[in-house]
Amino acid sequence: MAGTSAKLGSHQPSRSISLPSRLHPKSQKIEAQLNKLKTEWDLSFSSRETPIGSDTIQSGLTALTELYASTKELIHSPLTQQALLQNHSRKTMEETLDTSIGLLDACGAARELLLGMKENVQSLQSALRRKVVGDSSIESNVQSYISFRKNARKEVAKSLKALKTMQKNNLFVHDQDHYHHLQPLQMVTKVLSELSTIAISIFGAIFVFLSMPKVANGWSLISKLVPISSEKGQKIFNEVGSVDISLFSLQSQLRKNETKIDVEIVRRRLESVDVCIDGLESRLDCLFRCLIQHRVSLLNLLTP
Repeated sequence: MAGTSAKLGSHQPSRSISLPSRLHPKSQKIEAQLNKLKTEWDLSFSSRETPIGSDTIQSGLTALTELYASTKELIHSPLTQQALLQNHSRKTMEETLDTSIGLLDACGAARELLLGMKENVQSLQSALRRKVVGDSSIESNVQSYISFRKNARKEVAKSLKALKTMQKNNLFVHDQDHYHHLQPLQMVTKVLSELSTIAISIFGAIFVFLSMPKVANGWSLISKLVPISSEKGQKIFNEVGSVDISLFSLQSQLRKNETKIDVEIVRRRLESVDVCIDGLESRLDCLFRCLIQHRVSLLNLLTP
């Protein structure tokens, strides 16, 4: 997954676009939003030595939602509609409509994974709160969470593969020097295609964030390097990966029937990831509604 995430999370060096104000009164605002998101999102991945955290992804989702809301006005611009009647770039706009389905699927898949994770996290938190020495419910809940994470890994791999295909099919060309030489509809489709490129990258980051840490030499080695009583795991892995590490270590302790088990680190990491899930869920919900409205706008534009 690491190789896939690197491809999804990286862009070619980006140049600022420049939309003519005649396209829409708010075109300059849209231009500024898009260029700002491109710059911030590119920088968030450059020379990154640690996995991307939830805060960066949440910021990206918020900015992406705002941009999709803004482009709705661009799509309904009289110049855009007039150009469509003249059949300029209609095929490209139809392909943009197809891409919108893939983005909705990716958003829906991420929401499902987060929902499943939230349920397992809350079950674990409940079991740890009523912790009693020898209580088998803790080990049972830990095993359920680990099993869920292993199954989720398959869904993550499938979603990343779909995003990679979408990325290849996206028709945006990174040379942005010729916006002023394009027809209005071509400008719109180029903006939407570039926006799709960023959306694919952000969704890719979400799925990588939700994936299990890839460990070549097994979890036993990681448990030794990052013991459950240490906070190093939070620095080496993202919030989700840190919980995985802690639970594999806790599971090992439970199986050895160790009497002194400190679950405070696990509790804190579960609380941290629970907060992350809430933040990601709320932003994905907003984006999902925005993507639906975006698709409806495209359908209305293309439907006589």
